[in-house]
Amino acid sequence: MGRKRRIIKIDNLGKKKLTACLSVGFILLLLLIIRIGVLQFVQGANLKEIAVKNQLASKTITPNRGTIYDSTGKALAISAEVDTVSVNPSKVKYSNGSEVNKEILAHAFSDIFKLDYSETLEKLNTKTSTFIIAEKVENDKITALEEWMKNNKVTSGISIDGDTKRYYPYNNLASNLIGFTGAENSGLAGLEATLDDILARNPTEKI
Repeated sequence: MGRKRRIIKIDNLGKKKLTACLSVGFILLLLLIIRIGVLQFVQGANLKEIAVKNQLASKTITPNRGTIYDSTGKALAISAEVDTVSVNPSKVKYSNGSEVNKEILAHAFSDIFKLDYSETLEKLNTKTSTFIIAEKVENDKITALEEWMKNNKVTSGISIDGDTKRYYPYNNLASNLIGFTGAENSGLAGLEATLDDILARNPTEKI
C-alpha cells in the first residue's frame, strides 16, 4: 500500500505573506545592484582617487650636507639626523583595530611637539590623507612619541621618517661668512650658498 502524499495547502493569507516577502527581497536585491553599479561606474574614478590620496603622501626628506670647519678644525656647520613625523588621522588605530579619538591624538601631539592644541585638532579633523605633523624632530621627542604609542597600544597611522637638520655649534659666530640653509637644506647665503654644490653632493666633505 503506497504512502499517502501530504498536500500542504496555503491559504490566501499565507500566499499574501509569501508574496510580500518575495517582493521585499526582490526590491532589496534591485537596490543593491543599483548601488554597486553607481559605486563602480559613476563614482568609481573619484573613489579611486580618494583612496590613492589616503595612502600616498608627498614627503620631502632633505639630504645630508658636508661639514664646514675653521682653520683649527672646529666644526662651524654640521648636519645631524632628525626625523619627520607624518599622520593619517583615519588610520591611527589601537592594536584591537579601533580608531584613536582625534582629541586624544591632538593632546599627544601638542604635548610632545609643543604644538597648539586647537590648531592640531582642527588639522586632524579636516585632513583626510597623510600629512606632516612635525618636521626635523630631535631624538628625545621621537622617543617620547614612540613611548606614547607603545603605552597606548597605537600601532598604525603614524609614520616616522629619517631627515637631516643643519646646526651651527657657535650660533652667530662668523654667521655672515658661513651663511645658512633653507627648509630643504639648500644653501641660501655665505659659504653654504657658494659651496652648495660641493656640500650637497659630498656629505662627508670637510671644508
